[in-house]
Amino acid sequence: MLKINQLRKQYQGFSLHCSMEVQPGCITGLVGRNGAGKSTTLKAALGLIRVDGGSVEMFGKDVSVLTDQDKQKLGVVLSDSGFSTYLSIRDITRILKCLYPDYEHDWFIQKCQHFGLPLDQKIKEFSTGMNAELKILIALCHHASLLILDEPTAGMDVVVRDELLDLLRAYMEEDDSRSIIISSHISSDLESLCDDFYMIHEGEIILHEETDVLLSDYALLKADEAMYVKLDPQYILKSKKESYGYSCLTNKRQYYMENYPNLIMEKGSIDDLILMMLAKGKEV
Repeated sequence: MLKINQLRKQYQGFSLHCSMEVQPGCITGLVGRNGAGKSTTLKAALGLIRVDGGSVEMFGKDVSVLTDQDKQKLGVVLSDSGFSTYLSIRDITRILKCLYPDYEHDWFIQKCQHFGLPLDQKIKEFSTGMNAELKILIALCHHASLLILDEPTAGMDVVVRDELLDLLRAYMEEDDSRSIIISSHISSDLESLCDDFYMIHEGEIILHEETDVLLSDYALLKADEAMYVKLDPQYILKSKKESYGYSCLTNKRQYYMENYPNLIMEKGSIDDLILMMLAKGKEV
């Protein structure tokens, strides 16, 4: 559905060099700190910025040759773009009807009303959360085949966020050939939503893993100085000095359970993974 191969973009003080792929029927997460390259990667994938090398394929085509019909199959949420803030939702519906042959007007209006979005109020008067809700509904209203979502739930309260995540799940269930790539700093969104995810740091992909594998196989090992020396290091991805000794990230939880029964162990999560992979410490 989306394939990014050796994509390169150079800015002053920042260099992007990454590869990733979004498979049909999958929700793929992109995580990393602010400034890691998440938005740059998604904008480059959409052809919104000039790149210095590499290639991007979407729907089996290079993005440079996508037709208007191809682009109608995209649903996009970017953190720093959207319709003019002087428009109302009713104004936007007239634009959507012209842009997308498959635009579902009744569904869109019903969802806007469900989330309490005023139809005749100018967008500039919306809160940050209301703007985020509107962007997602616009991305979903025309049966897109691929959603590209950059921090789509930023500014939402937890109840609305959960409802909109349910909308994304329903969107995927309607057609098993659809795909989503979503960047978010709210890791719980990714754990409950995504099939796999990529971690980007300083413009490079440093990890790609299926979410099920992360939750079943990854763990944090807690060891004092004496235990740490005895640990087999072959499956330790990263270790970090702590007051009690060391915390270690592994992707072979079962191995350490079987061979070190007295070792303190915590099941891994995306939060743990981000903190350990990006923290200063010893890479093994």
